[in-house]
Amino acid sequence: MPTHKTLIKSGLVDVMGQLVHTDVLITDGQIAAMGHHLVDEQLADEVIDASNLLVTPGLVDVHVHYREPGQTYKETIHTGSLAAAHGGFTTVGAMANVDPTPDTAAKMKAMEDRNAKEGVIHIKQYSPVTVDRAGKQVVDFTAQRQAGAFAFSDDGNGIQTAGVMYRALQQAAETDSIVAAHVEDNSLTFGGVINAGKKAKQLGVPGKISASETSQLARDLILCQATGGHYHMCHVSTKESLELIRIAKEMGLNVTCEVAPHHLLLNDDEIVGCDSNYKMNPPLRHEEDRQALIGGLLDGTIDMIATDHAPHADSEKPHDDLLHAANGITGSETCFNKLYTEFVKPGIFSLEQLLHWLTDAPADVFKLKGAGRLAPGLPADIAIFDLKSSHVLSDDEYLSKGKNTPFTGDTVYGTTVLTMVDGRVVYQREDRK
Repeated sequence: MPTHKTLIKSGLVDVMGQLVHTDVLITDGQIAAMGHHLVDEQLADEVIDASNLLVTPGLVDVHVHYREPGQTYKETIHTGSLAAAHGGFTTVGAMANVDPTPDTAAKMKAMEDRNAKEGVIHIKQYSPVTVDRAGKQVVDFTAQRQAGAFAFSDDGNGIQTAGVMYRALQQAAETDSIVAAHVEDNSLTFGGVINAGKKAKQLGVPGKISASETSQLARDLILCQATGGHYHMCHVSTKESLELIRIAKEMGLNVTCEVAPHHLLLNDDEIVGCDSNYKMNPPLRHEEDRQALIGGLLDGTIDMIATDHAPHADSEKPHDDLLHAANGITGSETCFNKLYTEFVKPGIFSLEQLLHWLTDAPADVFKLKGAGRLAPGLPADIAIFDLKSSHVLSDDEYLSKGKNTPFTGDTVYGTTVLTMVDGRVVYQREDRK
């Protein structure tokens, strides 16, 4: 069979955490070599000029919501994966809050087939922890893993009963699986729609206390210690939760966690009026929580960044109705550019750190073989970014069906130029064609 060669030339390339100016040669969907003078350009089938551009492993996001089946008016596997590719992501973990939820081996296999057929990137599928995500009966972890589940989560629902979480973590330990927990004690939410505090009082809406998160986390960490199961906290949002995780790690517990970009970028004081684009769960917290999360990334307590990409229809996110709007913010298409602009350019994070939290860190924790790194023999899952030119985020550019983000209108750097999966271009900026 003829061999197809693509040469990515003269880029600043993330090679195992080091940024070096080099070329990348791709042969038949895999990285063949990295270095200089790899092949005569005349012999390459395609040459991509990456001069003045950043070349990275395809980004990895272990927390997205694709709404299919059941709510395809919000998002589909196809549109969600296109949005991910637009953001430079080549591997994602899709949550199980779809209808029907894939809580049996047959449903999981059907979900895997649908993801492979409709997605333009690698989509790893979560199984729910419990049947129908109802928090009562734990699914069969062994059967779900055999059917393709890469991890387990009832995300969107906190598991309210300690015995259920205990049994889930027992199965996680037995099957070498991860339970990724949405941590929320429903008895402590008191109808809150944003973080409890002066902003909630100012807007006249009920507030959600931070103890609704941290109290359940404390319970879960004790159960993690008792079972040895791998417990992963989704979207950590409070300084108290961070301290509990820090203590748990110091004790040697099998615990990891993620933080969402919006909790790093915003606090509740920045909520504009009753704009529902600022409504998510967990909610935006106080500035001291935001600063603690930044510190938690820098000191290694937080393992990775994950978007919690949560698209909704416009009718579900009325501009001035915090009380009745759905929770959620899109994130796939604004994650890298916003974090690069707000944290790397000012020198708070290094570019190498940001890439670590978005590539090899999630790939390592979730054991995603072939993801998160560039090296000969690995799949050519690659993203190319323009760090030097700015542009303004606009609804017109989003490939997700969901436009529910407060970042529209912001000026950003770090625009995605091209995304490649298994050596095939799945996104390319129009002015680069």
